[in-house]
Amino acid sequence: MNRFLIVGLVASLMIAGGLSLFASSFPDGLERVAEDLGFGHLAKEAVSAIAPDYQVPWITNPFVSQALAGIGGTLLVFAVAWGIGRMVVRA
Repeated sequence: MNRFLIVGLVASLMIAGGLSLFASSFPDGLERVAEDLGFGHLAKEAVSAIAPDYQVPWITNPFVSQALAGIGGTLLVFAVAWGIGRMVVRA
């Protein structure tokens, strides 16, 4: 792995872990409309979430849990993008 990639990954992890603490706890646009119009209770999860509501379920401290969810999501996206990049370069 080259230096640029490592520096980018470390910077991304620091941003994800730090800025995730400032994420809003208010519902997003679609959830808010569903609540306002009274059909929010009909919502169903399409897929079981790894970190529901951006929290790691087994961590009790909400700040640490949210930071770890941000870091985990960043690592997952990095791994998928890196894997796709490797496949494209080989082709």
